[in-house]
Amino acid sequence: MVLLSFDIEEFDMPFEYKGKIPFEKQISISQTGLERILDILKKYKVKATFFSTVVFAENSRPLIERLLQDGHELASHTWFHSEFEVKHLKESRERLEELFSTKITGLRMPRMMPVENKDVEKAGYSYNSSINPTFLPGRYNNLKVSRTYFKEGNVMQVPASVTPNFRIPLFWLSFHNFPLAVYKKLASDTLGKDKYLNIYFHPWEFAEIKDEAFRLPGFTVKNSGKDMVQRFDSFVGWLKDKGHTFGTFQDFQKQIQR
Repeated sequence: MVLLSFDIEEFDMPFEYKGKIPFEKQISISQTGLERILDILKKYKVKATFFSTVVFAENSRPLIERLLQDGHELASHTWFHSEFEVKHLKESRERLEELFSTKITGLRMPRMMPVENKDVEKAGYSYNSSINPTFLPGRYNNLKVSRTYFKEGNVMQVPASVTPNFRIPLFWLSFHNFPLAVYKKLASDTLGKDKYLNIYFHPWEFAEIKDEAFRLPGFTVKNSGKDMVQRFDSFVGWLKDKGHTFGTFQDFQKQIQR
């Protein structure tokens, strides 16, 4: 099973690089990208999971309602993208359920921040996909964590996919910067070994973000916007042609618990 997921959030990444972007533009850029993502998923009739901050969801209700109507899963990305308190775990889950009358069972922390499992369990989640089991200088050092899903208490941990050899991460930056043929080979090898693929993206990658005011480094904007739309369309089509199935994290949980 291919687990496509998207962290839908206010686009505040420019602040990491001392750039400038007003709140309204943070939201509109992510909304534009989300529309493009939903169109591609509908074209290929595949399902995905969307981890949303409450801030983005409250400002994008028609789009969240559309993704739910299309059969996708909504999960929590906490309340804010760049501010976190433990209480936000439970509060974000409850607020998303209140807004959209859907069961929220999954969590992904913004920027894959570490979080105590006891807090995740106490907040009422059944799975957490907040681990990138690789080494990335200044960001992650999770080489001792299992590459594949595992149970911790009553919570299923579903790490992002990395390759069986050398733990090369298959996250959004790899997709943008590796030649697509290389990325496909790594994804295929990982699917063959693990029998599933968990890869994540963001809606702003599919929008126009090459703005000098944002001060984003080249490796973050390479193959973004319309180039990303074409690249992702090609990738999903390739996976479909290979006969792979797609599902939400809730689908995946049900499958492995049989």
